Order: sequence, then structure tokens, then C-alpha cells
Amino acid sequence: METRDFPDAPRLEQFRDYLRLLTRVQLGRRWKGWLDPSDLVQQTLLEAYRQRDQFRGQGDAGWGAWLRAILARNVADAIRAQGRQKRDITRERSLEADFEASSARLGAWLAAEQSTPSERAVRHEQAVLVANALARLPQSQREALVLHYWQDCSLAEIAAHLDRSTDAVAGLLKRGLKHLRAQLKTNS
Repeated sequence: METRDFPDAPRLEQFRDYLRLLTRVQLGRRWKGWLDPSDLVQQTLLEAYRQRDQFRGQGDAGWGAWLRAILARNVADAIRAQGRQKRDITRERSLEADFEASSARLGAWLAAEQSTPSERAVRHEQAVLVANALARLPQSQREALVLHYWQDCSLAEIAAHLDRSTDAVAGLLKRGLKHLRAQLKTNS
């Protein structure tokens, strides 16, 4: 592999918010307080950099898939280290599939299902852009959007989680979507 095929550290940073969003969705509320998504993402990016000679994919879509696989292993290891689960290789494979599914949900939220490799690559690039724009939203709006659209929580569940009324949550979702769309429009 030629070194020009490997993104330098600043370019790897473009995946940070995307990986953090996937990690938050996978960990959900169950592991909040026990595992830090930012730590897991940092570990993943560091491992990717150290193992860059093992990358066999192409383009940003290839990098996204490779980083998701590394992240899935890191999350499985972190959960196992918490002593909550015994080592079970099927759980690790299931976690990788869950990360792929989360990424697909993120892509599906952006556009209808597409089937060609180039369209999948575009969808993954869009998912990274959405994650980056989402990271720039106010925390309450970001939390409401993630809980509603990626963790399928109802307005009542989000209201209980955020300690707000359902009307307030509806407002957060409306404003969050408006700001998210505006940010995506400026970045396109």
C-alpha cells in the first residue's frame, strides 16, 4: 500500500464525530457513565493510525467500514472489561453488525435505499457530514435528535431522559432538525 492511500491524522479527524455518534447509539443509556464514547473513538483512531498498513479498502467508504470494525472491537473489549459480559465471539460479530446497522440507519435517514457501490459510498460520506453537523448543535438538541431518530425513543421517553416536557422535546426536535438542515446546506 502506498502512503498516499492512507489519510493523514487531520484527515482521519473527519471521522471522529461520525464514530462518536455510532458509539453513543450503540452504548445507549445502558453504559452511560461507565464507558466514554470519546475515549473509545480516540482509541479507535489511534489503532487505525498504528495499523494503517493493514488497510485494504479504498476511499472514504472503505475507511469508514474499516474504522467501524475497529470501533466495534474496541466497544466489545470495553464492555467485556466492565465485567458485564463473558467473552462470546458471536457477541463481537453481532456488535460489528450493529455498528453497520447504525451506520445504515444514519444513511437511510439521509436518503432512500440505494444499491450501487458509488451510491453507498456517497451515503457513507453523507453520514460523516451529518455526524459532524450534529456535533455542532446545542447538546440538548443533539441529544433529542439522537434519542429519537437513531435510538427510536418516543417523545415521552426522551422527555423523561432529559427531564423536560414532551412539548419541550418536540420543540428541541423541530429546532434541532432546522439547525441540522441549515448546517448541512452550508457544508454542501
